[in-house]
Amino acid sequence: MEPFKNLFSAELVRCTAHHLRRHIKQFDPRSFEASVLRQLDALELKARAQLIADHVHAALPTDPAQRERILLAMLHPDDLEHANQPASDEGMCGWGILPLAQVVAQHGLQDFDRSMRLLREMTKRFTAEYAVRPFLLADQSRAINILGTWVDDPNHHVRRLVSEGSRPRLPWAMQLPELKRDPSPMLPLLEHLRDDASPYVRRSVANHLNDISKDHPELITTLAASWRRSASKEREALLRHACRGLIKQGHAAALAVFDRHPPKLKKGPLQLSAPSVRMGEVLEIKMTLRSTAQIPQQLTVDYVLHFLKANGQRSPKVFKGALLTLAPGESITFCRSHRFREVTTRKHYPGEQGVCLRINGVDTEVVGVVLHN
Repeated sequence: MEPFKNLFSAELVRCTAHHLRRHIKQFDPRSFEASVLRQLDALELKARAQLIADHVHAALPTDPAQRERILLAMLHPDDLEHANQPASDEGMCGWGILPLAQVVAQHGLQDFDRSMRLLREMTKRFTAEYAVRPFLLADQSRAINILGTWVDDPNHHVRRLVSEGSRPRLPWAMQLPELKRDPSPMLPLLEHLRDDASPYVRRSVANHLNDISKDHPELITTLAASWRRSASKEREALLRHACRGLIKQGHAAALAVFDRHPPKLKKGPLQLSAPSVRMGEVLEIKMTLRSTAQIPQQLTVDYVLHFLKANGQRSPKVFKGALLTLAPGESITFCRSHRFREVTTRKHYPGEQGVCLRINGVDTEVVGVVLHN
């Protein structure tokens, strides 16, 4: 697989220079390309984007109105279907937008409204979710007021930016401390977008709410219970995705929102396919569950691996299992397979790990399994 950093390639540099040349009379594309390409290969993804942004900024005029005119003119004419397409001679789109948006974010705060208008246009061709955050940090009220005028925008990329750009804990982005502390200014906008026609927008709303749940779980469980009344199946799916972190943790109030109450079950022993495994091998996990309730019960069954850490302690990691409905007296065998493999987010240490099920937030007894290299 080609390195992600190669999205910022010599071809993209050439394309950027081409569009600058079309709109700046004195611009020298050969000098621009040579200066960027001299440094590009040694850099990783973010540094490559910043290098291009710095050279674009240096090439643009200092007058804000002229800068806006040039940046707008560089954009691809299709503002709906080219967000995932590479930049071309027709215009800038896809990953080629990121350096342009960085220019606006890093040099446009003094021209607030004009810069926000530019980001609205750029997000249609890729995303401005990272570039809008300095404006939220600089003047949150002003930025949110502008975002509020975009919630009915005909372009779904713009509507998504309202939710995605303001996420308190957006991955790989600067966090928004004020919205982490008090997310309430964004709640009316999220409520407006909760039934958006685009799944792309609704998923962003769910991710924003999941961010909030990490700092304000009670707020999200109360909101989810309220929004679930008379909810469509689309909103129901949004709320489940929004509460996924709380549900994985076994948060009782979040589980209760979705009619997941303490389980009434007769459980068989947790069965593992082997007492030990090696890296690359698969472990089968089984348990028979029989309902002892008098009415049907909804069950969220996940499996939890207690991974051994370097200090000898174990740390639980929840893996998605199944959503079940058991009638009174009904039995079912829950079965899942887990392959032990190296991942970038976790280092495996040989020794005894632990396995259990988490059923509506209640963990079964942990059973040991030895991991060998």
